[in-house]
Amino acid sequence: MICVVSIGLLLYMISCNTNSQDKERDAFDVTLINKSSDLQLSGEYEALIKLNVEYLKKAAKMRYKEGIGLCYLNMAEVNVSAGNYEKALLFFNKAEKDLKNSENAFHKAAFYDDYSQYYSHLKLYDKAIECNTKAFFYLKEAKYSELKKKLFSRLYINKGIYFTFKGWYGTALKSFLKGNDLENSAYSNCMVAQYYLFRHQPDSAGMYIAKSEEKMFSQKTSDAESLWVYYTMGYYYNEINNNDEAEKALKKALEINIKTRRTYSSHINNVYKSLAELYKKKDDGGKAYYYLKKYMEEEGRLDVARLNTMNKATEQFISEMKPESDWHRSDLPLAIALSITALTISGIYVKKVIRSQRLKKKALKDETEELKNHVKIKMLKEVTELAKKNDSSFLMKFKELYPDFINTLLKINPDLESSELTFCAMLKLHFSSKEIADYTFVQHKSVQQKKYRIRKRLNIPGEEDIYDFFDKISG
Repeated sequence: MICVVSIGLLLYMISCNTNSQDKERDAFDVTLINKSSDLQLSGEYEALIKLNVEYLKKAAKMRYKEGIGLCYLNMAEVNVSAGNYEKALLFFNKAEKDLKNSENAFHKAAFYDDYSQYYSHLKLYDKAIECNTKAFFYLKEAKYSELKKKLFSRLYINKGIYFTFKGWYGTALKSFLKGNDLENSAYSNCMVAQYYLFRHQPDSAGMYIAKSEEKMFSQKTSDAESLWVYYTMGYYYNEINNNDEAEKALKKALEINIKTRRTYSSHINNVYKSLAELYKKKDDGGKAYYYLKKYMEEEGRLDVARLNTMNKATEQFISEMKPESDWHRSDLPLAIALSITALTISGIYVKKVIRSQRLKKKALKDETEELKNHVKIKMLKEVTELAKKNDSSFLMKFKELYPDFINTLLKINPDLESSELTFCAMLKLHFSSKEIADYTFVQHKSVQQKKYRIRKRLNIPGEEDIYDFFDKISG
């Protein structure tokens, strides 16, 4: 009897210890996954790597193999976001060893979800869908938790993304809507709106834009998520040609970026690009050029900022690699691998910075020329209309269009009168004698006489066409 009671007590103690260990591991998972997700979303890679070094030590102390696997998984995500797919695959392989045989089905689901995103980055959408399907399979077997609920919605949204790029729009839309039903957040509503905008269906997108805005205010959303909402709103209003509302939304996204002063803010470069396109539509060439430059600068700044961040993280890794009493030798290879990750990512960004800067300079030059031409065409049209109306402001506006033209004429003959300069400006615009006569209300013969006088005043040779002469004078 005593023996039976002792065994029962022992089993009870083991059960309590197991429950306690499960709770500790669940808390580990929840905190690590949520914090890593937030840091990944905001692009704070240095803090993300530091967090995983900290939790790597913690997992080693706890003898929690799956916890180490989750750290590997986070490192794989960092490499994917950096474009270092070879190194990402190495970490996925390491994570798989610790998570593949886990009794926790959620671990397997998280692994395959990240793997699907890796394939999506490589544009291997069939493989992405295959991994997404496996993630669904394991997640359905996992015990209920907030992590499971959140991952379910994100799996549907990711599925929608993959199917959209495959061109399977019906299934994609169903996936987006299902994910939004489960999550119903500012982000999930935005993703549905983005789908409709991608499909050029702004009317359908409008309802989800309104919902995402409402959720942004009623739910606690991160600055990064709010910036995403305002960017999507700007995208939407641009599509329906509501320039004022598009401008408000995109400027709000800029305000969030200035307020947070992050090393890296998601989508801010696209906000600048959208503003450049918006002002181009509004025929405001000055602002369009300004935001185009900001877009290019931001693209370069992001590369440099990430490079600096990774270099700093490398130094931290090196300092973390000293032997400590609570650090198991078996875990040292991971610390070394983490430091190599930072070094590798740094190297990638060096190459990316050099390559991307060359491309961006060319793109900036091309778009700048396009904007200048766009502005010049608009101004030319305006100046031409003023000339046709014989408006007194014609010469002043002409000087804005061709700032050096008048100065060049005055260098040839400083005694030219204002009326003569106006006449030369009309010839520069290639008005015929008849057109000048009609617009200035004089006889055709008078225009011919003025041409003769201008030839003498500017020493234009008799054999040279007067229009050719003015064409040679740059603006």
